Amino acid sequence: MIKREILSSLKDRLFKGKVIVITGPRQVGKTTLLKQLAADQNNNLVITLNCDEPDISLLLQNVSSTQLKTFVGKHKLILIDEAQKVENIGLTLKLMIDNLPDIQIIATGSSSFDLRNKLNEPLTGRKFEYHLYPFSTNELLQHTSRIEERRLLEHRMIYGMYPDVVNQPSDGLRLLRELSNSYLFNDILAYKDVRRPEELNKLLTALALQVGSQVSYNELGRTVGMDKETVERYLCLLEKVFVVFRLNSFSRNIRNELKKSRKVYFYDNGVRNAIINNFSPLALRTDVGALWENFIISERIKYNHYHGIYVNSYFWRTRAQQEIDYIEEKDGVLHTFELKWKENKKAILPASFASAYPQQSFEVITPGNYLEFLV
Repeated sequence: MIKREILSSLKDRLFKGKVIVITGPRQVGKTTLLKQLAADQNNNLVITLNCDEPDISLLLQNVSSTQLKTFVGKHKLILIDEAQKVENIGLTLKLMIDNLPDIQIIATGSSSFDLRNKLNEPLTGRKFEYHLYPFSTNELLQHTSRIEERRLLEHRMIYGMYPDVVNQPSDGLRLLRELSNSYLFNDILAYKDVRRPEELNKLLTALALQVGSQVSYNELGRTVGMDKETVERYLCLLEKVFVVFRLNSFSRNIRNELKKSRKVYFYDNGVRNAIINNFSPLALRTDVGALWENFIISERIKYNHYHGIYVNSYFWRTRAQQEIDYIEEKDGVLHTFELKWKENKKAILPASFASAYPQQSFEVITPGNYLEFLV
């Protein structure tokens, strides 16, 4: 069993008088994490409620505090899986935590925009929030070794870090196709404003082919047959169900900096490759640089999140094509990184950037030192 990085923190926050909320995409291991937490408790005091089951979902809707007390009984740890399926779940959880102070509730959900909208107001000041990603490099390193992870780097870049794919590598292709064709779309297509799934498919393909490049909503719209407002709305939905994330361009001083550009990355390389149906070895690919960039930045996002490191993340580019792949701003200092797959390829900090922003550091991240960057 690969230990998740948030497990220790979750255990420390049990029975502190607040609901614990865990969000994350489908198939990243939220249910397995609940089972790990339950295994450490007295089984007679744990109840697990799977809200994918219609009767369980109905049971938790519009329920009174008296009914809740009867239902909970002597159980102390209440695990509610896929909580976003319950109408008014925030009010139900508020009633539980206010009227049953000796219990601990842990609720999971695969759709952040749904779950947070239902929880934010009723549970203000009454919850701890966590997010679970696909496996991180740091989690896998605790399970394998540095030597093994370096050997598996190509596999991670092509097939990604979803738990089933990591644990069943020989079946990775089938698992990723199933994941990208069904699970990832369930939350999006259930949303009321998504009327044409074929457009969403085209947009995902266009984004997958532009990883590491600047994206224009107008150009994407022309490519997939949408207006730019629809492109941006769909992108927001894809972010909220944890398929992609955006980096904005950094701009403060230099006249010809690109000020309103953005790049789009996928949280998982395997999902990205499944969308374009390309699982070729790195030696046969033309997009190795983009895969490397997506892998490193997504893994760094996980690392910062799990370790409570709060930074603003950007890329930088000028109209003269000067570029920095990745920037983190923390406490007024800029930490800049060039991400190079080929270790013999030289990289230097652009002189115009160094002059305009003297409070900065610069590092080149390659396959030779990437573990130090992500661990």
